[in-house]
Amino acid sequence: MDHWGKVDQDDIVRARNVLLASGRRTPGEEVDAYRVLAQVSPASYLPLLAGALRRLAYDAGSGTRHACALELCEEAVAVARRIDPAEPARADVLYRALDGYRGELYRLGRNAEGLALCAEMLDISRARTGPAGVPVVKGLREWAAGLSEAGRYAEAADAMDELVAALLPDGPRSGALAWTLLDWIAALHDAGRFGEALAAFEKLVTMEAAEAAADRGPMVCHLHALIGYARLLDTHGRDERAALARQEALAVLGELAETGERKTWSGYQRSFWAELLTLSGAYGDESAPDEPRTPSGLAPMRGSPRARWRHADSRLALRAEVDALAPRAAEDPDRHLAELVRLHRSLTLRTAVHQEKRTRLFAEEARPLFDEGVDLARRLSRHDPAEGTRALARTLTDRSGLHAAAHDFGPALDDFRQALTHLGEPA
Repeated sequence: MDHWGKVDQDDIVRARNVLLASGRRTPGEEVDAYRVLAQVSPASYLPLLAGALRRLAYDAGSGTRHACALELCEEAVAVARRIDPAEPARADVLYRALDGYRGELYRLGRNAEGLALCAEMLDISRARTGPAGVPVVKGLREWAAGLSEAGRYAEAADAMDELVAALLPDGPRSGALAWTLLDWIAALHDAGRFGEALAAFEKLVTMEAAEAAADRGPMVCHLHALIGYARLLDTHGRDERAALARQEALAVLGELAETGERKTWSGYQRSFWAELLTLSGAYGDESAPDEPRTPSGLAPMRGSPRARWRHADSRLALRAEVDALAPRAAEDPDRHLAELVRLHRSLTLRTAVHQEKRTRLFAEEARPLFDEGVDLARRLSRHDPAEGTRALARTLTDRSGLHAAAHDFGPALDDFRQALTHLGEPA
C-alpha cells in the first residue's frame, strides 16, 4: 500500500495539530501524522514513522497484533531504507524495523525470507561494530536461530560460538549469560558436537556454583544446572561424571532443605528450571551414547523444534497417546508398560514447562502428573527391575526438581535421595 503522495498545507497543519494536541492520541493517528510530515521533513520524521509503524503493528503493552501487522512491518522497513545513509540513526532504525518484520515472517511460516532479514541485521551490526574492534553481539542470536530453523545446525553452532566468545569476558551479568549458555549447549548438541556441548554445560555449572557461593545468584539455579548436567551426561554414557554431578546436587539440596536460600531472589529461577527441562525433554534419553542422529533443532528460536516441543498441540497429541496406551499396558505390560512410562514422562515435562509460563500455581497443577509418572515407574520397576529402576530414578528426580522449583525443598530432598538409592549411589 502506497501512502506517499502530494500533501497540501492543510494536511501538514492537521498532522502537526495531532502531534501537539494534549490528551492521548491513538497509534493509528500517530502513524497518519508522521506519514504526512515525513514527506515534508524526512530527516526528522522518517525515523519516528518507522517506530510508530512497528508499535501499531504490535502493541507490546496489551499483547495485541494489528490485522495488517505484516504490511505495517514491511512499510516500516521501507521507511527505514528511505533514511539518508549518512544519517547516524539510520542503522538502528533499520535494524529494529528488520527485526519486527522478521518476527512476522517467521510467525507466518515464511522462514526463508525471515532468514534473509537475519543476515541483513547481522551485516548492519558488523558494519557498525567491526571496524572499532568490538566483538559483534547484536544480531548473532537471531542469525543462529534462523540457521537452526533452516536445518543449518553446524553454522548455527558456529554463530553461537562467536556470540559466547563475545559475551564471556563480561561475566555472568546478573544471570543473563546463563540463558545464552543454554542456547549454546543446545546448538552444539544439534550440530553433533556432543563433547563440546558437555564441556559448555560444565562451564554453566561452574558459573552457577561460583555465583551461588558469592551470593550473587540463587543456590537453586546451581541445583537445577547440576541435575540438568547429570541428565545430559547420562544420555551420553558418562555415568561416573553423572554420579559425581548428582552428589554435588545432593549437597546443594541438603543445604537448601536445612536453611533455604541465603537471600531472597526474584522469580527467574522457575524459568531457568523450565528451560533445563525443555533441554532434557527435547533430547530425551532414548538415543545410544554419541550415536549420530537427526538434530532436534534446539536453537534459540520461537519457531524452532525446542519451541514446538513446548507447544500445546504436542501435549494434546501426547495425552491422546498416553490415554490410548494405558489400557494396553495394563493388559500386556511386557509390550507396552515401558513405552507408556516414556510417553507419560514426555507429557509430564511438556506440561510442566507450559504451565510454568502461564500460572503461578504451576506446581499444584503439574504435581498430579508427576505423581502419576512416579507410580507408573514403580509399576515398571516391579515388572522389569532392570529397566524400571532407572526409569523410577528419572521420574523421582523430575518430581524433585518440581518441588525445588516451588521451593518445597524438604520433599525435593526426599525424592532425590530415593532416586539416588535406586541408582545405587550414596544418598
